Amino acid sequence: GRQQVDRVAAGSMASAAAVAAALEQNQRAFQKQDCIFVGKKRVLGKKEGGREARYYKSVGLGIKTPRAAIEGSYVDKKCPWTGSVNIRGKLITGIIKTAKMKNTVIIRKDYLHYIKKYNRFEKRHKNTPVHVSPCFRVRPGDSILAGQCRPLSKTVRFNMLKVIRAAGGDKKAFTGM
Repeated sequence: GRQQVDRVAAGSMASAAAVAAALEQNQRAFQKQDCIFVGKKRVLGKKEGGREARYYKSVGLGIKTPRAAIEGSYVDKKCPWTGSVNIRGKLITGIIKTAKMKNTVIIRKDYLHYIKKYNRFEKRHKNTPVHVSPCFRVRPGDSILAGQCRPLSKTVRFNMLKVIRAAGGDKKAFTGM
């Protein structure tokens, strides 16, 4: 069982592409991009200097493709740059409330609701789960832009597009004196 899998894995890791892909093999399913063919025959005696092929695209809307999406080796089918997800519909901004899930964060959107009878506003908020591609490093408190996409899970319908403002030094934070 396990020894046979190790022998097969050792025999197939001949090329640089396979070695780079092996770094991402941390799930049960074989991690590969759908658009890239990994079983290419290699010619004997020929050394390939070029790096492995990687699929990425622009999401449009004037948003730049992150360097990590172009040069990284991660595989994420729900990433708007390297996966099969299109951004369409609404764009929302919010502050990351929790980042405890794998590749998903909860953003909080604060807004004011007008009460006509009292001629005043009340504070309200909405929590929205957002998928975060591995090309981003985010923490709670970061302000982000997310774009609507097809449903990615039971609750997730948005995909993170960029960090607007990283969480800075909070005034209430403990300084360690």
